[in-house]
Amino acid sequence: MLGFSHVSLSVRDRDRSAAWYTELFGFEVFEQLDEPEYVEAVLLHRATGTILCLQQHRSNAGEPFDPRRTGADHVAFRIGSRDELVAWEGRLAERGVPFTPVVDRHYGSVLCLRDPDGIQLELFYREQHP
Repeated sequence: MLGFSHVSLSVRDRDRSAAWYTELFGFEVFEQLDEPEYVEAVLLHRATGTILCLQQHRSNAGEPFDPRRTGADHVAFRIGSRDELVAWEGRLAERGVPFTPVVDRHYGSVLCLRDPDGIQLELFYREQHP
């Protein structure tokens, strides 16, 4: 195994979500798919090589994300320092994105926010992260 290839999230509106992730995190749309069951935006974050896929299933009835159901709970993006986490607080506040302030835990420091579909995202810093 060579690590993760990509993370794929189910969203209600592919284009709205793609715009949000590109504007906030600097992803770019690498590819768009139009399949019989879904449309998808494949996003690339060139600086880190992270690939994020946003699938809008045609059968999606518009229900919101719920981490209590079996499936994904959250996605965490690795941040380079605690100071960078604090800088993200300012960046999110400037853009009107609701978030929790940085919390320091024994396992690391974390700032939480939600994407347009309510999927929890974490910005995570851990000293000597493996």
